[in-house]
Amino acid sequence: MFYNEMFEGSEVRAPYAMLSDWVDTMPADMRQMKQAEAEALFRRIGITFAVYGEGGDPDRLIPFDMMPRVFLQGEWRRLERGIKQRARALNAFLRDVYSRGEIIRAGRIPARLVYQNAAYEKAVVGFVPPRGVFSHIVGIDIVRTGRDDFHVLEDNCRTPSGVSYMLENREIMMRMFPALFRNNRIEPVDQYPEILRRTLASVAPAKCADEPTVVILTPGHFNSAYYEHSFLANLMGVELVEGNDLFVDAGLVYMRTTEGPKRVDVIYRRIDDPFLDPLCFRKDSMLGVPGLMDVYRSGGVAIASAPGAGVADDKAVYTYVPEMIRFYLGEEPLLQNVPTWTLWKEDDYKYVMANLADLVVKEVHGSGGYGMLIGPKASKDEIARFADLIRANPDNYIAQPTLALSTSPTFVAEGVAPRHVDLRPFCLCGDRLELVPGGLTRVALREGSLVVNSSQGGGVKDTWVLSE
Repeated sequence: MFYNEMFEGSEVRAPYAMLSDWVDTMPADMRQMKQAEAEALFRRIGITFAVYGEGGDPDRLIPFDMMPRVFLQGEWRRLERGIKQRARALNAFLRDVYSRGEIIRAGRIPARLVYQNAAYEKAVVGFVPPRGVFSHIVGIDIVRTGRDDFHVLEDNCRTPSGVSYMLENREIMMRMFPALFRNNRIEPVDQYPEILRRTLASVAPAKCADEPTVVILTPGHFNSAYYEHSFLANLMGVELVEGNDLFVDAGLVYMRTTEGPKRVDVIYRRIDDPFLDPLCFRKDSMLGVPGLMDVYRSGGVAIASAPGAGVADDKAVYTYVPEMIRFYLGEEPLLQNVPTWTLWKEDDYKYVMANLADLVVKEVHGSGGYGMLIGPKASKDEIARFADLIRANPDNYIAQPTLALSTSPTFVAEGVAPRHVDLRPFCLCGDRLELVPGGLTRVALREGSLVVNSSQGGGVKDTWVLSE
């Protein structure tokens, strides 16, 4: 049985009361016209995502659902406290494992999960970034299973994407349905770019004397998230640069401009660690800046999020985040993890192998809905093939129960129907922790599907937090 966020029995829940009449009084032809208008706006603005390896044009229009997802203020405040708690613990973990490793010494997390992790960067061991912040934008994926039951599905501590959809979903809804916003008290999200810019400026290195110069470093226009890179640069009023736009000189980083070199203090990087600096990581990288890591380690520039932050969002390390909260903060977790079996443990392995048809199994380093098995939806052949993969490398997998993800009302061809959703809020970490009241709601548009990723047929919708 799935929790329906709109209905409690036959009664419409308070958050959706004002939308019920809106839906009931909207003629089908009006809905179709508005849906076409939304798609035209997305296409005109250029909001696409890329799917590689399937042939043809990889750029696709992300499906947009006009029916917003709604939270009461009290629900959001509870989520906000839990998200901030988790972001604090994750940053404390990163500071620790790149220095003394006290949590490992205390036996709270296995050393091999950290020090043998592909995302652990030895190049930054012993270095503490400005304000001790490693992960500056933490995207935490949350699922709901009941009225008051929220669980964290995974943490994203490197470069979580999707904030452009959060902002554009709101912009398009306000443009198409202004009366909804006039008649309801909906918390704004449009301050996100300014908060992000302030957050990045707050972690400028001590060597920065004047107003910090912030840039966004992109791999270029072929990247699947390039739209978001250029979108955020424009809204923040900062330069969008590629690796060959920057250079290192005398222990500092400079940007090439028509007026001559300009010093750069903070780099919001949207490229992966291995490509940041060919002198430190992959020698064949054409995307990074030679010598960047030397400047970073000497305190000449800040990089957000810090190289090595990815060790905190590994799906195996995820299972220990509640323990991080207890160890570093002395608190009990406000948001619980999804129950998880780790297949390198003998008892967990035996249980999972005996119950594959009932579980969701994920690659430890997988993303985008790939590299996973949804047991109840899989054929016997698919389960058998996945069992072989697990036997070959059990350390590479975790397993979780098939969650009863909540449903949110969604416009479909027949009218309005429940579809499964998740939520990605974005916590900004600098001299303070801040969230805008909302996030990216992803929706599984296929009936019965539990996979919300856009690359797997999912869409997006606006997320409303109602004011008191």
